[in-house]
Amino acid sequence: MAEQNYANHGRNVPLFHFFALPMLIINFGWSIYRWKVAGFSMDGLESVLMAAALFFGVVYGRLFALRVQDRLIRLEEQLRYERVLPEELCWRSDELSVNQFVSLRFATDEELPALMRKVLDEKLTERKAIKQLIKKWKPDYLRA
Repeated sequence: MAEQNYANHGRNVPLFHFFALPMLIINFGWSIYRWKVAGFSMDGLESVLMAAALFFGVVYGRLFALRVQDRLIRLEEQLRYERVLPEELCWRSDELSVNQFVSLRFATDEELPALMRKVLDEKLTERKAIKQLIKKWKPDYLRA
């Protein structure tokens, strides 16, 4: 596995992103087409609704897993902050949003205090902007 950094830290799951999702989208589109060709029958409506349910069920399943992952990251980082940060910054960690917690997890212990202070003082909230400030990347290979 290549060393992780900002440029390559995003994760694609090929079977999910490049097979399952496209197939569900195609299935939904095809169901709409068949429904239209069949004259908008009740059977066709049922097929369209089932295709939509499958697509949204899979998408929301993925989004729910990512939300749980973000909550876990927040908990892990709160424990890390107690160990690593000076007391005044540890208290300020309550001001961090989930996006800020998730982004700061890639900062090493040495870089974290200064970076966290900058994020809080400048009210940086965008994940991408915070991650780009990190000079020495701490990889996270256990992501959903």
